[in-house]
Amino acid sequence: MVDDIDRQLLDILNDNSRLSFADLGRKINLSPSAVRERVQKLEEFEVIQKYSIQVDNKKLGNDLEAFILLKVFPGQLKHILKKINNFPEIKEAHRVTGSQNIHLKVVVQNQVKLQGLLDELMNFSDTNTFLILSKV
Repeated sequence: MVDDIDRQLLDILNDNSRLSFADLGRKINLSPSAVRERVQKLEEFEVIQKYSIQVDNKKLGNDLEAFILLKVFPGQLKHILKKINNFPEIKEAHRVTGSQNIHLKVVVQNQVKLQGLLDELMNFSDTNTFLILSKV
């Protein structure tokens, strides 16, 4: 279903999803119409599920990024899974194996906002927080 050319397209789109079909075609030696057909096929088969942007959170006034690992209290997992979507600070949430149940990536303005979020989460779970210093 997905061949080497499709994988090249996906790699290029992953770096810059705003390239035109003509620009993509020049990079992999295909015509714009052939690229369009391939991209549409990848979208149709949901290999490409969405296009997104990468935001500089610091320029939006959000100076802290952190990972929060949750060890959910017994009987609270279904409740917290529903509640996670109500927190705009939570940018990613994953169920994981190990001693914790959920791994969150959060973006907040400052330590006070992080503390408020942690206070809310501690109603349902034990938390273990790691501030992100930089991306490598």
